[in-house]
Amino acid sequence: MKLLHHTPDWNASPPEVWKHWQLAQLRDYLNRRVVPFSAHYGRVFKEHGIHPLDIKSFDDWSHVPFTSKKDLGVPRDLVLMPNEAALRREPGMIFDALLHGRNAAKEHAEAEFRPILLTSTTGRSSDPVPFLYTKHDLHNLDLSGTRLMLAGRSQREFRHMNLFPYAPHLAFWLAHHAGLGFGTFMLSTGGGKTLGTDGNIKLIDKIQPDILIGMPTFIYHVLREAHETGRRWPNLKRIVLGGEKVADGLRARLRDLATALGSPDVHVMATYGFTEAKMAFPECVGESHDSFGYHLSPDLGLVELIDPKTGELVPDGQPGEIVFTPLNARGTVVLRYRTGDIAEGGLTWDKCPNCGRTCPRLLGPISRVSEVKELNMDKLKGTLVNFNVLERLLDDQRGISAWQIELRKRHDDPLETDEVHLHLSAESGIAEADLELAVSRRFHEATEITPNELHFHTLHEMREHLGIGRLLKEEKIADHRPKAVLTPQPALSS
Repeated sequence: MKLLHHTPDWNASPPEVWKHWQLAQLRDYLNRRVVPFSAHYGRVFKEHGIHPLDIKSFDDWSHVPFTSKKDLGVPRDLVLMPNEAALRREPGMIFDALLHGRNAAKEHAEAEFRPILLTSTTGRSSDPVPFLYTKHDLHNLDLSGTRLMLAGRSQREFRHMNLFPYAPHLAFWLAHHAGLGFGTFMLSTGGGKTLGTDGNIKLIDKIQPDILIGMPTFIYHVLREAHETGRRWPNLKRIVLGGEKVADGLRARLRDLATALGSPDVHVMATYGFTEAKMAFPECVGESHDSFGYHLSPDLGLVELIDPKTGELVPDGQPGEIVFTPLNARGTVVLRYRTGDIAEGGLTWDKCPNCGRTCPRLLGPISRVSEVKELNMDKLKGTLVNFNVLERLLDDQRGISAWQIELRKRHDDPLETDEVHLHLSAESGIAEADLELAVSRRFHEATEITPNELHFHTLHEMREHLGIGRLLKEEKIADHRPKAVLTPQPALSS
């Protein structure tokens, strides 16, 4: 299936054109590709008595059930696997065979549907879930990667280095395909797990790249190590980050380190992506380093924002949980997928005041619903703590070079109260006592609780705590609370 004719322009088409096109594309995509060829969604639409052609408005679409992580238990059922006989009867396939011959038509169908690449979720809170890509999907990956380059104002003659860990992980492969799609030099090092910090630094010394791409904590670690060992990297123009949230304080420290390395005009740009979307969206950053949100690709996916408690759509400009539906994916497909991510600034269709593009934007910061945890700090009541706020607070706190929040149980007893331990590494020249006082005060102001203990470590020790170069994603919040095991009690005799 090809996209409908006259796909709107990502840069300039107005909202009303996009919305009309998205609804028509959604209906056609569901009717011709998803519902007939997805075992999971074939069942869902049948059970709810919904036919794709009956979706005449976005209000109709809102009655289609959400998909969440619990629905991903049988990954094979989410893969589009066409019935060969039915596919051969499709008018598009018949025309293709008449125009190009049967063998060519078969090759085109295989390029559309045969899986050739696998990525997976990181599996921190559950087992990893595989997501399959076909050649058709890799073209979309090239396109979304090219848009990252365009939003970041890259140039084809720039040298790019991809420091994401080499793994079946969206971030690595999207950076790789961004280079392919844009037609530029892209060296993928595999990150710390492949070459180690020293190997990455030596390669950067030789290549002298214009753009560094990677995980925020690892990029910070590499820049800091390079500065401490007297490196000079005068060509840096952009630092592109993905895989983790990026607070303003961390951005400022990255710019300071780049300046110390000889690149005073570096801009730090974040991306927002997730495995289930099979793409990521670029942040639009102005000359003054202000963020203007994340530019979406409305031709590739439909983004809705909902109230995370009620599931109802929220108005544009209001915070809400991000829900994603692809409009042109093959391989693994999820519809109305609840990400658990909150766009705190909402969704806007207003023209971007920075770059002038008219495609929709998600306005940050983007936080996780799951990072609001209940802590039992005493025996009387639980306390809801928003760790998204704490992450920003600690990243923004001057004087902290690295940190980790560790959750424990008192005496490691699962039936005891919770404890919050804060592990810190202080910047050079910062008194630990002063930093402890400032952090404890700000911690209490933000959450009304105070860490049970603050532990100061060397930067090397903190790197071990965080798993830098060892884990796919650095462990900023470590929940080490043992779970209570309930033993069945014997029934009372009468």
